[in-house]
Amino acid sequence: MSSFLYTLGRRAFDARKTVLVAWLLLLAVVGGAAGMFHQGMDNSVSIPGTESQEALDRLSVTFPETAGASGQIVVVAPDGGDVRDPAIQQEVEDTVAELDTLEETSQVVSPYATDIGGSISDDGQAGLIALQLDGEVTSISDATKDRIAGISTDLQERLPAGAQASHGGPLYAQEFPGVSITEVLGLIVAMVVLLITLGSFLAAGMPLLNALIGVAVSTLLILVATAFGTINATTPLLSLMLGLAVGIDYALFIVSRHQQELADGTEPREAAARSVATAGSAVIFAGLTVMIALVGLGVSGIPFLTTMGVAGAGAVGVAVLVSLTLIPALLGFAGGRLRPRQRAERSRPAKQPFGTRFFSGWVRGVTRFPVVTVVAVVGALGLMALPAAGLRLALPDAGALPEDKPARVTYDLVSEHFEEGFNGPLIVTGDITTSTDPLGLMNDLRGEIERLPGVAEVPLATPNPSADTGIVQVIPEGAPDSQETNDLVTEIRSLNGYFQDTYGIDVSVTGQTAVGIDVSQKLGSSLLPFGIVVVGLSLVLLTMVFRSIAVPIKATLGYLLSIGASMGVITLVFQDGWLADVFSVASTGPIISFMPIVLMGVLFGLAMDYEVFLVSRMREEFVHTGDARGAITTGFVSSARVVTAAAVIMFAVFVAFVPEGDANLKPIALGLAVGVFVDAFIVRMTLVPAVLTLLGDRAWWMPRWLDRILPSFDVEGENLRDELELRDWPQPGSRETVACEGLRLAEPSSGRFLYQDVGFRLPEQGNHVVRGGDPAAVTALLLTVSGRLKPDAGKLKVLGHVLPSRSAEVRSRVAYVDASEHGAAAVRQALTEQPRLLVLDGTDRIADRGERGRIRQALTATPTPVVAGTTGAVDVRDVLPPADPVTFAELHDERPTLPRFLTGAIR
Repeated sequence: MSSFLYTLGRRAFDARKTVLVAWLLLLAVVGGAAGMFHQGMDNSVSIPGTESQEALDRLSVTFPETAGASGQIVVVAPDGGDVRDPAIQQEVEDTVAELDTLEETSQVVSPYATDIGGSISDDGQAGLIALQLDGEVTSISDATKDRIAGISTDLQERLPAGAQASHGGPLYAQEFPGVSITEVLGLIVAMVVLLITLGSFLAAGMPLLNALIGVAVSTLLILVATAFGTINATTPLLSLMLGLAVGIDYALFIVSRHQQELADGTEPREAAARSVATAGSAVIFAGLTVMIALVGLGVSGIPFLTTMGVAGAGAVGVAVLVSLTLIPALLGFAGGRLRPRQRAERSRPAKQPFGTRFFSGWVRGVTRFPVVTVVAVVGALGLMALPAAGLRLALPDAGALPEDKPARVTYDLVSEHFEEGFNGPLIVTGDITTSTDPLGLMNDLRGEIERLPGVAEVPLATPNPSADTGIVQVIPEGAPDSQETNDLVTEIRSLNGYFQDTYGIDVSVTGQTAVGIDVSQKLGSSLLPFGIVVVGLSLVLLTMVFRSIAVPIKATLGYLLSIGASMGVITLVFQDGWLADVFSVASTGPIISFMPIVLMGVLFGLAMDYEVFLVSRMREEFVHTGDARGAITTGFVSSARVVTAAAVIMFAVFVAFVPEGDANLKPIALGLAVGVFVDAFIVRMTLVPAVLTLLGDRAWWMPRWLDRILPSFDVEGENLRDELELRDWPQPGSRETVACEGLRLAEPSSGRFLYQDVGFRLPEQGNHVVRGGDPAAVTALLLTVSGRLKPDAGKLKVLGHVLPSRSAEVRSRVAYVDASEHGAAAVRQALTEQPRLLVLDGTDRIADRGERGRIRQALTATPTPVVAGTTGAVDVRDVLPPADPVTFAELHDERPTLPRFLTGAIR
């Protein structure tokens, strides 16, 4: 990976104008496509397969008057008045008649029509006009919504002084989110942090430009995607928030590493390539973890949440691509101007920069008494997480809107003058085709439901015109998002068996309130499997990166602490009302249902970002020095400054979406802001050094068998360093087929060395033989030379490629054949692919001289060099072309359990 990124960085640096023009052209093309195909956003929420959604779908066919979008106009008489006063009643009835003429209106119920569900408060001061429209909320035209709002305004003007009319209901309960000035303030904070961290406006502007281009492309792609399916209105805002945060941070890591390379004297082109190869590898890993976690939201089985996750993952993916290509191009435009200024020589040593001194003191402080640090951090975060035990989830309704919005005014007026359940009625429906008395059956059901605890009123119980479907409208005593309403829905559903036995009807509970309850329950039940996926994923990925058992477990436990603290703060603010005014929380109560699962997915990826960028430097130092304690300090100091800047930027971007943000997004934004702060500064920069200090060398232990089977993800750029170090080895311009030195490999189970201290050089032409008494050792070395087995130590180049970093390239150019299984046919088949080197094993196990002759004939007809292996039972030269030089690497057993390769060359 690092080698590929190194090449990518060099090419982007050289082709900087082309890269910049390509991204700008892509932006223009996607922008044009978005203008042509954008179909608008959708704020509706549904879950196929739930009882409420299936019942709603049936009602849209059998009883469409009750299945569409609904709205209301609440009319309040002056203090001491009554809505039945003639002056008010006449105006209200005129308004009902006017509403009934609207094209998309299927039914309008006057508050005075008590026989079909009209509603007047007990004190007579308020009445409700109920509107039922054709189609879902998203299908109702803006013209109709505006017309209803206008009619309500006209009614207000005609009512007597002191009276009030306000429109609202589910039709107006959702607002499309937008970007406000506070998000721009977040970018200003990011610019200041970048300027302090990178030291120049030129360097600081690169991450911002990188992020803005990335989010522009990803947001426009979301708009294009609306032509192919429905997308929730919160989706592009979540994508924008994530894209800005990771786009700035990923670019910051690369530019910061570039400046470090320049400070070491590297020329700009090479510095850009190395920064993309090293920091870019970590960027890919970090972006990949965020993307996998976001796509994992599909575990919930909820379409709108899956779409949101895919869109967010797309934004992160675009941010990674832009960072890896546009940033090196911008570095090419900057040239050497980003090189840090060198301080003039002084008679006394210059003081360390404040950041270095600060972080040195910080890591010394948290590791001086590591047990105290661990106990304090775990205890504090545990206390922060306690409020999350009382977290309640629900879908937001008009009660979550700002207090000055008409729909919120209507919601509050209804709650003041009626039972709170009028803001979210339930619909109990069932198939009544077998009934011989539909009206009597519906009256019986009304009576049964009226007696249930938690029911305030049953204003309507009626069959449809064809008498095959009946509905009962139920007004709960509690608010739509209350536990009382949730319990009532559960109670009615639990009586389904009783209704079947008594009345022969299979009932279902539906309506927008019931849909919201089902969504919340489905999301709540998805948290555990999603958490298992996320935690399991973190363990596997981090084990691949750090080649350790303890570090991934520690990182995952730290992530769980961050999640718990975030959810605890969200519960305190949005549910319990702490600092609600500071964060402009319009109303307190249950948290939006999909907050926990989105927060878990996004914060997982961000937590792994900080883990990788901080701990990878510690591991890099440990690998080079073997000093576990010193590696913690050195790695922390070298990476803490940029990690701090990245965390501050992410915190600023996320928290900027809280004060004036969309009600759906505010809890997520605050949770991410708190989570980033806690994870970066408390978990990664405080708890992690303390835990690693306690573990010492054991922190980097990993079983050899596990190390062999797990793929390696080189986020530290070790492979690239090996390639750069061995670029001119064994000597500049050398063209050996194979060159190795100090190769060693042991069996994972027994620890017995299969081979050790192997070193030889094989010229570009000729054939080569590995000969020894241990077949396993011979095969192991042949597999190593062919790029199919990783040695434990040593230097190895095959066809000019450094192994193991270039194993894929070597495997694509080197054929490995076990001739003992398929003989000459296998050799001929391998040669048809025209390999640059053929590694031939098992020739000494072919007893048939004729078969050996056919192998020799096949090899004679090709110029491909051969490395063959033998245990000495048969002279391997029987299968090699006679005229070519042959180099031997011979195996002599000094002890049966410790064979050793000695090298020599003969013709």
